[in-house]
Amino acid sequence: MLAGCGEKKPVQVRIPTPPPPITEPEPQPPQITQTAPPEATPTSPLYVETGTASWYGPPYHNRRASNGEVFDMNALTAAHRTLPLGSIVRVTNLETGHSVIVRINDRGPFVTGRVIDLSLAAAKAIDVWRPGLARVKLEVLETPAPILTGGRWCVQIGAIHDEQTALDLQDRLARMYQTAKVIDFRSPVGTWWVRVRVADDDRARAEEVAKNTQPLEGTVFLVRLD
Repeated sequence: MLAGCGEKKPVQVRIPTPPPPITEPEPQPPQITQTAPPEATPTSPLYVETGTASWYGPPYHNRRASNGEVFDMNALTAAHRTLPLGSIVRVTNLETGHSVIVRINDRGPFVTGRVIDLSLAAAKAIDVWRPGLARVKLEVLETPAPILTGGRWCVQIGAIHDEQTALDLQDRLARMYQTAKVIDFRSPVGTWWVRVRVADDDRARAEEVAKNTQPLEGTVFLVRLD
């Protein structure tokens, strides 16, 4: 009896139900909003010229261009005698229809009948490299200065193959135009040039000098310096 009275009733413990597992939401792909590209607006050229293009590379590569920077024949640049330095020009090969946009950073070509001298890269872009010459259209898109007014002008005469001939021409022009600065210099290909800078680099005076100068050797070109 005593043993029976000493038994303890088992204690019932209530175990709570475990919470459901937490599931993270699946990542959603980012929302991409597609917008249509802006329509290209045609640019009306400021000036149009048609003529023959040539190209140049060595031995002018890595030499100073007319604007002071080092000429890189692998960049899209070009030389022009009268457009303001820094002008942006679209050049189109009239035979193939290929176009390239170049920046004018040099002066030339100093060959009668040619209007622009392309860098090697630009010449390759519009199929001028292999033939050497091509009929092109120039469309000036941007200029840092007016094309038809202002500017600093000079007359450049060459290419002269004999140094003494260049010195004689320099002396004669210096006596004819005493207010002008007349210099001679040698090109990278070995020919000599004579440059006449009239007073104030005035275009009208430079045009007069160009008209009245008839050298025994070399060709006369009107050149813009800026």
